[in-house]
Amino acid sequence: MAARSVVALVSVAEVVAGDLADHLDRRGHDVRQARQPWEAESLLSAGGIDVAVVGDDVTQAESRELLKRYGGEGGPDFVLICRPRDLVDKVLALELGAADVIESPLNVRELAARIGGLLMRRGRNTQELIVLENATVDLRSAMVMHRSGAEDQLSPGQVALLRLFLASPRKVLTRDDIIAAAPAENADAFDRSIDSRIVRLRRKLDTETITTIRGSGYRFDPPTPRTD
Repeated sequence: MAARSVVALVSVAEVVAGDLADHLDRRGHDVRQARQPWEAESLLSAGGIDVAVVGDDVTQAESRELLKRYGGEGGPDFVLICRPRDLVDKVLALELGAADVIESPLNVRELAARIGGLLMRRGRNTQELIVLENATVDLRSAMVMHRSGAEDQLSPGQVALLRLFLASPRKVLTRDDIIAAAPAENADAFDRSIDSRIVRLRRKLDTETITTIRGSGYRFDPPTPRTD
């Protein structure tokens, strides 16, 4: 098993840190916290940190100092949380090497997604994420994370069915194709049961990307990437 990716939370507000740590831990990441900037010194100097999130309780000078000392080649990616302020502070942080700057108040799920993106670039993401119109799916944990904040769990059969569609984008799959590659989870795998499985999967994913092709089968059309 690959080692878990490590995310350090430095002076992140308690109300955010608790939710964020729980969110990241449930997705297989190792979360370590330092309440004060001076506590971060020993945490970051020990190495092994993949992403460091620095909260807005830290002054801009302290944030930049941590970034200069521990960022760069071989160091963690830094995500700085800042209060709404002049654009100059954000630009300066990015010029010094911050991987991302996000304003507070923030959405924990958005922040976790940004962290996941950085870990993916480092080859350290333990997730296998699929982004749909209204939800993000982590295939490894079989979890559906809706934009509303709600979460659903996929069954093994639903994961197999979704993987089949992902492996054949824009290709019409017949009922026989589906039965052969992603059999039902019980012995009731008759032709029409496929219809019910597709309906349940669409509902759980809240997606219109799986289309019924009358008389032929089903087709998965990947959603257009969001630009907002």
